[in-house]
Amino acid sequence: MDIYEQIVELRRGGRRGAVATIINVRGSIPSFRTAKMLVRDDGSIVGTIGGGCVEADVWQAAREVMESEKPRTLKFDLNQDPKYDTGLVCGGTLEIFVEPVLPPAILYIFGAGHVAYNLCQTAASAGFDVTVMDDRSSYATRERFPAAREVHALDFEEATRKLDPNESSYIVIVTRGHRDDMRVLRWSVQTRAGYVGMIGSRRKVIEIFKTLQKEGVPAQLFDRVHAPVGLDIGAITPEEIAVAITAELIAIRRHASSSLPHLSWFRGLREESSTESDAEAWEEGDPTR
Repeated sequence: MDIYEQIVELRRGGRRGAVATIINVRGSIPSFRTAKMLVRDDGSIVGTIGGGCVEADVWQAAREVMESEKPRTLKFDLNQDPKYDTGLVCGGTLEIFVEPVLPPAILYIFGAGHVAYNLCQTAASAGFDVTVMDDRSSYATRERFPAAREVHALDFEEATRKLDPNESSYIVIVTRGHRDDMRVLRWSVQTRAGYVGMIGSRRKVIEIFKTLQKEGVPAQLFDRVHAPVGLDIGAITPEEIAVAITAELIAIRRHASSSLPHLSWFRGLREESSTESDAEAWEEGDPTR
């Protein structure tokens, strides 16, 4: 099998992998410079870098590279380490570069208003493959969203039936009203998406949470929802809100370990019996949406 074709297939399927390439050779080794091996996320391999203990060590390193998403360079001295003595006439040294193969970060934006317009631009410039969906054909157009990979003018329920987000997918809900936000959120929390965010005030979040709970949606599914969406950087304008959202998307994508000012109000709602709104920003009818 062609390694490059397999890499493309892996990424299209939303899967991970790692590619090991021999980048430096001195002396005799059981392979050649530029030899490659692809390790898939299920442990299977395509290609070889010579077999034996070296390949086994590289396989383990590739698994670690997939998780860390950071490349590594490995060095092997076949002269010095007895575990690499295979009885073959090989006694050289080699360096192997192992780099992650990551699925594209796909961002689904539900809504095509002012926030969505700016978010599409900022997220696309940060490397996200953006798909925009809205039920208004006058808003969901290629002309309005030139940076998007796809733009669909569809009813939101019809749009969700066509999608199957994976762990590398991000969903941001910024429709023009509470009703549509709730419809999309109901679907979103039951997907495999790695990130779900929704715009809205605390009162709106609580109302939607309670309504969906009454419908039978398990409360624990909302623990991973970021609502309001974006980092708390004091954003007010659609442009600023788009930056705050994109910053949060990047933080999730890059596994940021430092403490960040997330705004999610869904966390902890299951322990609250009732509460009143203390923030009315981004309410239904806000023209910035």
